[in-house]
Amino acid sequence: MAPQYKLTYFNISALGEPIRFLLSYGNIDFEDVRIEREQWPSLKSTTPFGQLPLLEHNGKVVNQSMAIARYCAKLVKLTGSNDWEDLEIDSVVDTISDLRSKIAEFQKEQNEELKASKKKQVIEVTIPFYIERLEEKVKNNDGYLACKKLTWADLYFVALLDMVNVRVGKNIIENAPSLQKLREKVLALPGIKAWIAKRPKDRV
Repeated sequence: MAPQYKLTYFNISALGEPIRFLLSYGNIDFEDVRIEREQWPSLKSTTPFGQLPLLEHNGKVVNQSMAIARYCAKLVKLTGSNDWEDLEIDSVVDTISDLRSKIAEFQKEQNEELKASKKKQVIEVTIPFYIERLEEKVKNNDGYLACKKLTWADLYFVALLDMVNVRVGKNIIENAPSLQKLREKVLALPGIKAWIAKRPKDRV
């Protein structure tokens, strides 16, 4: 039987990986369609808003990575048990997204001197600021980022780590033991472990 879901994204991890993690965690079969960069210009106009990722289900197509991830989190029961818990989880996820965006900013700089300066600021100031606080959240939530239990915030964070580490050229959680343990727990989840074993290698 054909998969119920079709995920279309570039042939990298990046913003598609949290969605792949969530679907894999729930053992939800999905078609993992990967677009090469050179294909994108001819395909862009065929998408709803000229963006990837896209999730297709029952003939309907939606964009926006965060909205898709949140939907998948509901599918696999990794949301909060009430509205306040959902708020806590969303707050953490948006914070992680802010960190990712700040790291991505320096890569867009065309001037090499400015790029090096911005990268230095990100590595020496921005990353420590965020990681220190995320580390405290894990310490205060029994080893998780929110609500003292496994939620989609944990999968979201771990799914983005490889991409972030490659972009900055270092392991951003090397001095954060609680976050390291969280990463190990997430990667040991059966569905995630199976996904990592079969996913394309070396494309972050």
